[in-house]
Amino acid sequence: MIQKNIIFWFFISFLIFSSCSSENDDNESQENTGEAIFPTNLSIEITRIGESDSNPFGDGTGEIYCSAYADNAVNYEFRFGSGVAEQSETGQINYTYNGDGINSYTVYVYAYSSTGNYISTFVTFDLYIEPAEAVPTWSEEFNYNGSLDSNIWTHEIGNGEWGWGNGESQYYTNSATNSRVENGVLKITAKRENMAGYEYTSARIVSRDKFEFQYGRVDIRAKLPIGIGTWPALWLLGANFYEVGWPECGEIDIMEHWGHDPTVIAGSIHTPMSHGDTWTNGHTTVSDFSEEFHVYSIDWDENRIQFFVDDILYYTYNPSPKNSENWPFDQSAFFILNVAMGGHWFDIDPQFTESTMEVDYIRLYQ
Repeated sequence: MIQKNIIFWFFISFLIFSSCSSENDDNESQENTGEAIFPTNLSIEITRIGESDSNPFGDGTGEIYCSAYADNAVNYEFRFGSGVAEQSETGQINYTYNGDGINSYTVYVYAYSSTGNYISTFVTFDLYIEPAEAVPTWSEEFNYNGSLDSNIWTHEIGNGEWGWGNGESQYYTNSATNSRVENGVLKITAKRENMAGYEYTSARIVSRDKFEFQYGRVDIRAKLPIGIGTWPALWLLGANFYEVGWPECGEIDIMEHWGHDPTVIAGSIHTPMSHGDTWTNGHTTVSDFSEEFHVYSIDWDENRIQFFVDDILYYTYNPSPKNSENWPFDQSAFFILNVAMGGHWFDIDPQFTESTMEVDYIRLYQ
């Protein structure tokens, strides 16, 4: 009787063990027999970091979080494009894209089983990446106080020949009352003041022989003076000025403004073909020129010169075919910053006392 019970319970235990282990060993038996195991039910979700109602395409960092899952998967491979592939045993991974603006991206995911077999899927989505800030190749930030940096700037003194060729009424000085740097801003002040037979003083600074360049994007952030008779300018003159004279050297007026026409900003080109009262120019409107800083820019290359205010293009100079008469701009140039008073074609307000042009920075990108 005892022997029969032992045999009975042994038989029952064998059945239970066989039943429990059959499912657990199913995959192992497939591996041992060489039978392929395929993952199933693969899914992938992409979360854009910083995504919200106000930032539906992410916060601009370009970072995403990927989460994938499949039955019978032991490893995942994510392919992000441009040959970039990364592995994850958990099916979770972060990745950061590079680029500018809103673009469409596709992520592929491959789910692998223990036998090396796989299935794949993909998802396509839009992602915003904030453009990286360009780094200037040269800049004058005016991050100092007092006198101008003599390694960059030279004061031109006097009234020139016939008011610098325009019948201007100011006498340029190197006095701190006319040009100085305060709290990171260059200030050029024109004022009613008798000097050397002239009724006004101001400042004109040049980078000639100290900093000269050829081609590039120039940004000058400035706030302009106010008053009938003021004539502020941010401009470039060809570095061969003393060799060939003007206008053969070429002149690029990044910004000109006249107090008697206060909301108009001009960008002008002077060449042997068009000089003096030049017709190669463009105009735009800036109503708060004396209240707010604006960025006055050119983009100059071997083919054309473009003029901008606050990154808005308003004039392009691109003569064709180019020759010495219309394109003396294949050489280096230097900066000139000044505030003139009057000219042979306009008057000065008799009530004018003083006004200041402020320059926050000059940045060159090449």
